[in-house]
Amino acid sequence: MTQISQLLFVLLVTISLFTTVFADDGAPNWLKQAAAIQPPIYAKDVPGVVLHDSNDVTLDAQGNLVTVEHHAIKILTREGREYAVAQALYLTSSSRVREISAWVIRPDGSVKEYDKKSVLDRVSDPDDIYDEYRVKAINATGDVDAGFIFGYSVITEKKPLFYQDNHFFQSDLPVMQSRYSLSVPAGWKASSITFNHAEIKPQTNDTSYVWELRNLPFIRDEPLSPSIRNIVPRIAVKFAPANGAQAEGRSFPDWTAVSRWENSMSDPSVIVDDAVAAKARELTAGAKTELEKIRAVGSYVQGLQYISIDIGVAQGNGYRPRPSNLVLSRGYGDCKDKANLMRAMLRVLKIESYPVGIYSGDPNFVREEWVSPSQFNHAIIAVKVSDETVVPTVLNHPKLGRLLIFDATDPFTPVGDLPDYLQGSLALIGAGDNGGLARMPVTLPETNLLERNVEVSLTDDGSIKGIIKEVANGQESTVFRAQRRLLSSDDYKKLIENWLTRGATGAQLGKIMPNDKKEAARFDLDVEFSAPRYAQLMQNRLLVFKPAIVGRRGGVFLTEAKRDQPVMLDSNSMKETVTFNLPPGFVVDEMPDAVNLEMPFGKYTTKYEVKDNKLVFTRSLTTNRTTVPVEKYNSVKDFYTKIMAAEQAPVVLLKK
Repeated sequence: MTQISQLLFVLLVTISLFTTVFADDGAPNWLKQAAAIQPPIYAKDVPGVVLHDSNDVTLDAQGNLVTVEHHAIKILTREGREYAVAQALYLTSSSRVREISAWVIRPDGSVKEYDKKSVLDRVSDPDDIYDEYRVKAINATGDVDAGFIFGYSVITEKKPLFYQDNHFFQSDLPVMQSRYSLSVPAGWKASSITFNHAEIKPQTNDTSYVWELRNLPFIRDEPLSPSIRNIVPRIAVKFAPANGAQAEGRSFPDWTAVSRWENSMSDPSVIVDDAVAAKARELTAGAKTELEKIRAVGSYVQGLQYISIDIGVAQGNGYRPRPSNLVLSRGYGDCKDKANLMRAMLRVLKIESYPVGIYSGDPNFVREEWVSPSQFNHAIIAVKVSDETVVPTVLNHPKLGRLLIFDATDPFTPVGDLPDYLQGSLALIGAGDNGGLARMPVTLPETNLLERNVEVSLTDDGSIKGIIKEVANGQESTVFRAQRRLLSSDDYKKLIENWLTRGATGAQLGKIMPNDKKEAARFDLDVEFSAPRYAQLMQNRLLVFKPAIVGRRGGVFLTEAKRDQPVMLDSNSMKETVTFNLPPGFVVDEMPDAVNLEMPFGKYTTKYEVKDNKLVFTRSLTTNRTTVPVEKYNSVKDFYTKIMAAEQAPVVLLKK
């Protein structure tokens, strides 16, 4: 090696060592301080812990909200790598990401810093034709592992539509410290409401407010638990000038004011022109009753392609539907567009209706004490009906009378029914001074009945052959309908086959005969099948088998000894009759006792009957829309444990 080469080599080694030793200078002070925090030892399945999370928000003199977010997480498992992502949402027309930076601190103390080339800028929802929402992101999932620390800093600026904000103090991960602060101009005041936690009182200093929590626990994923939004601590904050000036339309004193605001956004778009009128009359030409007219219009609007075009969101266009005549001519629209077109068509038919704002995905999310339209992410419709219209989703409003609630977006739920994820929600009915919050209807368990009749012939070698006939009603039918429409023929067949073979090993499918009766909120499914050696032949004279051949759809499995969250049960019912034609020469030697379980949240029964060389097994299960508190978890667990035991109990046949 030449002298120059030796000098270059020494220089490169020196630079490399210098970089390794002093690389932590690349991390900002807040991240260094967070990295020095020693978290407690968690269970092995906890993927990470948030060491620091802060959102410092300032309302500047121009009316912009400037947010500085700092976030640091320590990865505890390989599964925790998915949390090493920085994201910043912005609107192209009214907000911007001033800065987004990220760092990884390795276990040896060295630091990787992500520059501007690492930032991905993409549309928030790729399914939208045009969307002003965009996301800037830095993805470090491939650069981290257990023991690494990932941190990011984001500065955003936006023009708020409302003088309100909403902050969640954690996701599912445990958090060492979480802070939200708000600074407002002189002469302004702020206040907050706390959800899912004891009141979080801010520390105040003139026009600055700070809310902080520490040592938040890991939130384990549990079956039938509330959504994470109804578990984690959060605050809703409102701010306005102390004298109330400039707050109209940006802050609301009560839900009646929100109702008036909703009408100001939607009513101008209810346009009835010749084309809208002609279409409404064409659709209802053969309709004789009020319900038939509503169904004809609702079915048509439901069938329009769902396309969202998010333009002018910052100016309130996320709440303002496009003109009804435009939606009709284009043949597509989003949820508010569809509801608005339906309103226009019903107006032609002299049927009054109102826009409804609702939260889709969690019936318990909207809170009455937080007066804000920002709680809603979906639009449906309330149709005023007479006493002649009787369906499960009519509510009696104290000022507006009988209202039929309908989601014109859900393609699987017909007029007269309502998606279960909307049932029981608090929703905003936009009816001016007569509007406001109303509780959406909850259908009865018998409305959502799954009725199953199974008839099989059992041979002396234990094989069975027969047919399953299912009739699904109400929300039960939407699951059947969605599966049939969304899956290919091959995938649909595999779905049925997998469901069948879970109960009858080696089962072979024969004919599958689905029959969708959507208007009646019903779906029929007949399945022919056979299964070799379903019953176990013992000592050449005993046949042992379970009478419950296939499982209950949507079975509940509560196996954990302890639980942290309440159990959320839906309103459903199921009835099944299984008839076994017994093989010649065999008689029933043993059969389980009948079961009768009854609790405030549900009821389950089984019964066995032998007649004319047939064994008839019946079972029924009814659950009510209920939230069972944690302290009563054992009662729910025991209920379903006993159900599982009852359905595994065998019948024994004896050869005479």
